[in-house]
Amino acid sequence: MILDLQARLAAAVKDLVRRDLGAELADVSFQYPPKAEMGDLALTAPFDLAKQLRRKPREIAEALAGPLGTLPGVVRAEVAGGGYVNLFLARGAFARELLASLAAAPKAPSGPRVIVEHTSINPNKAAHVGHVRNATLGDTFVRALRHRGRTVGIQNYIDDTGVQVADVVVGFRHIEGKTLEQVAAMTGRFDYDCWDLYARVGDFYAADPSRKKLQAETLHAIEAGGNDTARLAAYVAARIVDCHLATMERIGIRYELLAHESDILRLHFWERAFTLLKESGAIRLESEGKNAGCWVLSMEEGEEDDKIIVRSNGTVTYTGKDIAYQLWKLGKLDRDFRYQRHKTYDDGLVLWTSTSGEGESGAPAFGHADAVYNVIDVGQSYPQRVVKAGVAALGHADAAANSHHLAYEKVTLSPATARALGYDVSEADASVKVSGRKGLGVKADDLFDALEDKARSEIASRDPERDAASVQAAARAIATGALRYFLLKFGRTKIITFDMEEALAFTGETGPYVQNGVVRARSIFAKLAADGHGRDALLERARGLDLDALLGGEEGGEVWSLLVLMARSEEIVEQAVQAEEVAVLAKHAFAVAQAFHSYYQKPKYSVLHAESEDLRAFRTMVVDAFVRQMTVLTGLLGIPLPERM
Repeated sequence: MILDLQARLAAAVKDLVRRDLGAELADVSFQYPPKAEMGDLALTAPFDLAKQLRRKPREIAEALAGPLGTLPGVVRAEVAGGGYVNLFLARGAFARELLASLAAAPKAPSGPRVIVEHTSINPNKAAHVGHVRNATLGDTFVRALRHRGRTVGIQNYIDDTGVQVADVVVGFRHIEGKTLEQVAAMTGRFDYDCWDLYARVGDFYAADPSRKKLQAETLHAIEAGGNDTARLAAYVAARIVDCHLATMERIGIRYELLAHESDILRLHFWERAFTLLKESGAIRLESEGKNAGCWVLSMEEGEEDDKIIVRSNGTVTYTGKDIAYQLWKLGKLDRDFRYQRHKTYDDGLVLWTSTSGEGESGAPAFGHADAVYNVIDVGQSYPQRVVKAGVAALGHADAAANSHHLAYEKVTLSPATARALGYDVSEADASVKVSGRKGLGVKADDLFDALEDKARSEIASRDPERDAASVQAAARAIATGALRYFLLKFGRTKIITFDMEEALAFTGETGPYVQNGVVRARSIFAKLAADGHGRDALLERARGLDLDALLGGEEGGEVWSLLVLMARSEEIVEQAVQAEEVAVLAKHAFAVAQAFHSYYQKPKYSVLHAESEDLRAFRTMVVDAFVRQMTVLTGLLGIPLPERM
């Protein structure tokens, strides 16, 4: 809501500067004074105009302050510091506009088409906690983009022809001696079995290095297709993908398209991209040196060596296939996938999958995006720069500029959490690292189960009479909120040490604290109803109150600070999008919950025991606004709100 107000004020400031000072302002920006008594918005335009007008910023501020104080929505303007103009807003009008915006239906996306690729786990074993960070970041970024009007497609890249899948196939065939039929007959947790098998394959290679050739042979067979090895690899990958989908759906993460690397190869995406790269001169064939026989892409000065796109044996690198896929996502490749329905979620959302076989009709338009965001760990920063360089080298400078890498760091575990999950941890360890190759790490489902068990135990201890279904629903919501908030509150490029006790705490900067604030606020309405006070009637009464008067004084000042903070929510969401950093959104949700708690916990501001019906209506309005705003913010963060904690 504050963005709309700032836009109106900015237009008025530009007109005022043009009329009174004969100058032009390209942009108008606002800051927030450190204290409420200093104003609500600080205009910085005098500093921007100083050089143009050859006058001191404070002189310009003094010239603007008088007229600025008469703008709609402003009650007065004061000059501050070296040239700021602090604006004091009309509190009643501001509050009513905020309340109207919170009650309005969300707008349908109509902005630029964006693709966000996230999760993209190798389909060779169970998902681990690091994968959950990727998926949670990507899912929250999607929600923020959609909230700000972008049309977003969610894609999950399935590397079903890679070395990790090949290693599991080697394990099944050469360690366990299983056929496809025998693998298909396996019951239980298939992704867990593959987790253990993948680690055993590493030991298998280490015991006899000559066995490593099995990996290359298996890879060639998978890429060629039409053979028993390729069919076993396809089965393993498909079954593991379904395990991953079920894991991620536990915390509300879903997709719209599964794009398979095998289809990129079999539908000749790479061959077409290779032709374009050669014809444009973007890549060259090296005739001598260490890269002799390789096709390489020149990188910018200061980068690492020129990147090999096709090896001397003719095989394409991962980066080459990624360039082809990125070109498709950006609508710069005259090829398309065929599509089949993979599954339908409970709410009717269809998850499609690419296929190189017969496609189905009815698939929506995929690809052809104005911007692409790839959520991939920081270790892939250089390959992502290569992909961007490849797009640019084909003459698509704008598309390259709109290719974004949302890098993120790894997740480790606190020793206490690792022990709780059954790992043998040294007392000297400050954190516990994971290694999928060695079979070390926390499977995502194990972590979810442990969080739910701990939440369930806590609820049962506080409310032993509560029915089991209610306890389970609350435990699932609290565990999800705890995990998602913990993974989101840190900047993307910070290493996280996850601790269950800290994540599940009801105090401090946690998901349960945010959830509890909303649950407690909702309970006020139930108590009002039990006392004979209808919420709707109180909200209707609030519409006729003198809000300017009620938003003054001690209580009014606290409420005003809360309302201004809530009004900034749209601005914070846009900041998260522009900065590609959803941590600011998580911290904002916590700040709003904290501000409400600070107000609500004071007995003198009780809704139930208000001194008058007008005060009761006013306070009910505040609680209702908070619940509405937090419902939006927790929805953006993917944090469910239980009926009871």
